[in-house]
Amino acid sequence: MTASLKKVRASMMNAIHDLPLLVAGDEGFFRDEGLDVEIVRTPGSGQRDSDHQALRANVFDRTMEALYDQGACDQFRMCEWGVMKRAVESTVTSGHRAAKIVALGSAMSTFAIVTDPKSRIYEPEQLKDKPIGVSPFNGSHFTTLKLLEGFLKREQIRTTFAGTMKERLDAVSRGEVAAVSLMEPWISIAEMRGLRVLMESHSTRSEAAGDELDGATLAKMFRAEASAAEAIQNSPGRYAHYLIEEAGGLLELKDLKLSRILNAAPEPYTRERFEHTYQWTLEWGLVAPGATYENTVDNRAWQ
Repeated sequence: MTASLKKVRASMMNAIHDLPLLVAGDEGFFRDEGLDVEIVRTPGSGQRDSDHQALRANVFDRTMEALYDQGACDQFRMCEWGVMKRAVESTVTSGHRAAKIVALGSAMSTFAIVTDPKSRIYEPEQLKDKPIGVSPFNGSHFTTLKLLEGFLKREQIRTTFAGTMKERLDAVSRGEVAAVSLMEPWISIAEMRGLRVLMESHSTRSEAAGDELDGATLAKMFRAEASAAEAIQNSPGRYAHYLIEEAGGLLELKDLKLSRILNAAPEPYTRERFEHTYQWTLEWGLVAPGATYENTVDNRAWQ
């Protein structure tokens, strides 16, 4: 039976971003759709022992991007702005394998801005001109800007590279930065250690793929992810072990805030969403100019 299944290679980095992908594989939802999905695991900022290749400022130098460029995987997901940057820059610059935005993804990863109580920072306004630890062009970077621009002028928001989630947690505890941006399970680890969550928000993933992956196959993948998202929402504790494992012994299930695990079915990436997100990233100087909805987005899974 396995020989008749269509093979797809999809990459993943962090469990909170890729939980529907992992669950769809382990629960057989991909197989039910006639797919044999190989999950290509690459370093992310969330693994306790992750290396720094996942955090390089040039997105094309990162492990997942390099593998995609080399044809070692067919499909991937990142934060919405990260996928926007990858898709746009492969379109307007030469030398890289093209990637299109093919869906608004199924995982809504929580990010939080966290401080140490010793810093006596109680509100976002107190972060004016103070260093906030992120990793460049990752969800932590984009979400921090989104969260703070409602409280501070853009020129008052100061982000700085502070490594992996574990390294950021250590940096804020040592007072090397005023705050850090964390995702789960690291927000729960921070709370367990007595650090202060200043503010938080969900950050939606986007799905990307090359032209080689046809719409019918993508539709099957997204149906499987939708089934996985429903299963996760019905019983988040059943799948929390993926996040616990990523923390490498620093967290137990009882300390993980399950309400931060949020997933939903993938859906088309609309023109309105593209124009809003692209203009925002363009205004911040985070992405190259020259992209259009037509050359960046392809909702072929719904056609």
